[in-house]
Amino acid sequence: RTTTTEARAPRARAPIDPYGFERPEDFDYAAYEEFFSTYLAILTRRAIKWSRLLKGGGGVQKSMTLKRYIRKGVPLEHRARVWMGVSGAQAQMDRNPGYYRRLLQGERDDSLEEAIRTGDDLPDNVRFRKGSEPCLQRTLYNVLFFCSFVSFQGMNFIAGYLILVTRSEEESFWLLDALVGRILPDYYSPSMLGLKTDQEVLGELVRTKLPAVAALMDSHGLLWTLVVSRWFICLRPRADPLSLPLQTVLRIWDCLFNEGSKIIFRVALTLIKQHQALILEATSVPDICEKFKEITRGSFVTECHTFMQKIFSEPGSLSRAGIARLRERCRARLLAQG
Repeated sequence: RTTTTEARAPRARAPIDPYGFERPEDFDYAAYEEFFSTYLAILTRRAIKWSRLLKGGGGVQKSMTLKRYIRKGVPLEHRARVWMGVSGAQAQMDRNPGYYRRLLQGERDDSLEEAIRTGDDLPDNVRFRKGSEPCLQRTLYNVLFFCSFVSFQGMNFIAGYLILVTRSEEESFWLLDALVGRILPDYYSPSMLGLKTDQEVLGELVRTKLPAVAALMDSHGLLWTLVVSRWFICLRPRADPLSLPLQTVLRIWDCLFNEGSKIIFRVALTLIKQHQALILEATSVPDICEKFKEITRGSFVTECHTFMQKIFSEPGSLSRAGIARLRERCRARLLAQG
């Protein structure tokens, strides 16, 4: 028997989802319930298999079996443990016992804390609002404060989702450290060189795999950063028109923590390939931008299990060595441009 929040049938027309997010006014309950009735059976089967795989406790060791399981989705009750293990966050926490507790007891920079407080929390999540019980606002501020990320676009959302999944302030801190320090290096630095490099890499991959879309972008002089930056910055649900559904984002994060940033290229290429005909209908820059908003909506991204199967088949081969060469070339070009 599974206890995962995800594997419970959704309450009819519930205005707030199991993670505390308010559903938008135009939320398609009928389509979601149709999807979830099928996905519920998948979640239940996967939860039983995961419980067998992880029985006995202990650390999570990377393996081909674990990789296969992760690609098929990690049940909510195991997510924190799996993410901590495969990302290296657990190892870092174990090597630094008491580190986060000492941070909490140390002096605080009032100006830094004020900057965090005046930033944008998770406005559509009731658990981060004053007056909620329990209120996770202080937990969010602490994690952001000790990672020293202030008012960076998307960082509060990432930290918030980590807190919702792990239900642990310390684990969220170490996962955020793993994400920005090792998995997505230089994405969130002042120069954002890693982020800019990977956006250039995506452009090169599209040029190779989907040349008609690349030609459309070139013909309008449109930079990839204008249409895909949010995909790279936070892969966040709900917060903006380029966002993906929550269940889908969490499934992507399952793979991101285990396999690294290459997953983001797979997601982007799959979205673009699946909607290539729609994108090619665009006749102006605003039209292209609107098409890229459209491709993150609808049943293709809502049905997360099928979507995740697609990202490992549709883009074709993406070798680590090939990505590394592209990154080196794109990085050099960006540095030369100053």
